[in-house]
Amino acid sequence: MSWSDMLTICGLFAVQCIYGLYMMFLDGLLAAGVPSLFIIAVACAASSVVVLPFAFALERKKWPKVWSPMLVLQLVVISLGGVSIYQVFMMLGVERTSPAIASAMPNLGPGFIFVIAACLRFERFNWKCKYTRAKILGTLVCLSGAMCVSFLKNSTPPSVSPKSIPGDEEELSNGKSRKEWILGCFYLLTGVTIFACNTVMQAGALKRFPAPLSVCSITAMMGSIFSAIIQVLMEGKLTAGTGDNITWIIGEIVLVGGVVIGLCTTFQVSSIGRKGPVLVSMFSPFQTVFSAFISLIFFGQWIGLGCFVGIVLMFVGLYGVLWAKNREDKMLTELTAPPESECDVERPLLQ
Repeated sequence: MSWSDMLTICGLFAVQCIYGLYMMFLDGLLAAGVPSLFIIAVACAASSVVVLPFAFALERKKWPKVWSPMLVLQLVVISLGGVSIYQVFMMLGVERTSPAIASAMPNLGPGFIFVIAACLRFERFNWKCKYTRAKILGTLVCLSGAMCVSFLKNSTPPSVSPKSIPGDEEELSNGKSRKEWILGCFYLLTGVTIFACNTVMQAGALKRFPAPLSVCSITAMMGSIFSAIIQVLMEGKLTAGTGDNITWIIGEIVLVGGVVIGLCTTFQVSSIGRKGPVLVSMFSPFQTVFSAFISLIFFGQWIGLGCFVGIVLMFVGLYGVLWAKNREDKMLTELTAPPESECDVERPLLQ
């Protein structure tokens, strides 16, 4: 494995850790009454403005001279689906289910992305190849570990009585009917499916437009506009939801959500262009792992045996996928390399 691959892997781990901290930042804003659509609109606009100068300086020569309708359509769908509609479906799902279900559903993304990418030929798939089988097995193991961590990360320590924690039956009896629960799960699955399709579509857009900084800047600005329009349609106006310290709140969103998350998203999109959507998506469940350890360190939330087993399964599954991808790339390179007889520089021209 080359140094560039190691840097990419370490960078993707770091991005998921930063995303975990960003979720804690969002929790504070949402608790203060700031609407999520307003946060998305402001953060995406700030990300676009931050990334645009770098895109202009580094990728101007890669911009297409003629913008094809297919490329424009891809960018519109990526910004509308991956930024706005995905968030709306996730919010509707959270309102009708529980936080445990809502945090577990996005971890199904790697499995969905693998299936979609294989069907659209973005990921090499040959059932007779042992590396393909290893990728499938690693993905399933990683998904199993992610589900264990998602559902078991808030387990209570042995000294705390489990009766103090409300269960699913109590949640259902507190106004959430079974019909709403099923509808909420449908919303969450729809949101994860949209996210998976959006990730694969980013890989397709980068083939037509190999400029990840430019793609991030364009889609972020379009996503900001779409989110603002959706909030106006749903709430009648674009509002921060609170009249206290609006300038300070907007400044925090611009700094954290715009600058930090904008750069992380740019790195993630560029990794999709270099390594493919499946490998990048395999790192997303580690955000749950990081949040579990943060909850243990700062909030004293117990990490049970099931959660620990889930973390081990996630690392084992990720290692299996990384090993299979590395071996598969080497095999493809050997198959496409010209024979030594054709590139022997010491072979005389006349025999």
